[in-house]
Amino acid sequence: MIQLENHNVIIQNVLTERFVKPGRVDINFVDYDNVRFHLSTPTAKTQLVLSMGIQCWGDLVKYGVNNMLESEYGEWLIRDGPEKEQDYDVSLLIDLEKIPEDEESRSSLIYHFSMLKPMIFSAPFRLAYESHKQLAAAHSPDTPSSEEKQGDMMVVNYREEEAFFVQSSWDRITVYISTVFKEETDRIFGRVFLQEFVDARRLSALQSAPQVLYTTRDPPLELRNIPGLKKSEDMGYVTFVLFPRHFATDDIAKSSILQILTFRNYLHYHLKASKSYMHSRMRIRVHTFQQILNRAKPEVQADERRTATGRTFRSR
Repeated sequence: MIQLENHNVIIQNVLTERFVKPGRVDINFVDYDNVRFHLSTPTAKTQLVLSMGIQCWGDLVKYGVNNMLESEYGEWLIRDGPEKEQDYDVSLLIDLEKIPEDEESRSSLIYHFSMLKPMIFSAPFRLAYESHKQLAAAHSPDTPSSEEKQGDMMVVNYREEEAFFVQSSWDRITVYISTVFKEETDRIFGRVFLQEFVDARRLSALQSAPQVLYTTRDPPLELRNIPGLKKSEDMGYVTFVLFPRHFATDDIAKSSILQILTFRNYLHYHLKASKSYMHSRMRIRVHTFQQILNRAKPEVQADERRTATGRTFRSR
């Protein structure tokens, strides 16, 4: 199966070109999750402004996205002033006169800018990691399981009818993703795909993979008290259970975050690809049947006649 890229290819391509040859640019584009981008040079050819608008920005602010932006993009971040675009939530000022000279550092910086959206969406996960460390340090082996403390449920409504939920505990981090299947065929294919994720962990080679659970219509018990959840046949809920081995180091934690953040788009991309493949196979089969019918020669039926004595014969 195709694994979708985590970074934004448009940002990467434009910055790669402008880092070599500065020039005017004014591009508006939208990605899979309806996140709006604007890449422009409002004042000078060497002053690139990258802006991004997210409909769930209010949710992300509650979970420390501003601190994350300061740590990752502090020197490029536009905090206030006329340079910051009013219709967008985040703006970065990329001064082409301050970029590094060597090619490797430039490529690394371009990739860092193209990962702006995943970086922003990773804020709740980073907060969950910190909460897990605190809960694990405070956990006592003598504490009954019924009294085990859990972190707050973090809710990010990143799409119009869909959201993801993150909750930490002393021994795990649980991620819930809701998704909508608007067509009957999508529900059927989605059930098959997600059941494969559930069953795949039975293979010995995938024992270290996160546990995956899938439910339809009714949300998991942990989400039942969250207001505004939609209950219908076209809703599905996928649960990922991350254990400490899935975020033991920064690199492993980053990989786990990126895999989960792209899961929804990964799933729906392959649903559409499967439907397209099935339709192409059906068209080929129909075309084959039409060729067989065109080559077929119908049998000529002879006229059957009867004599006066009652005997029959056929005339051609």
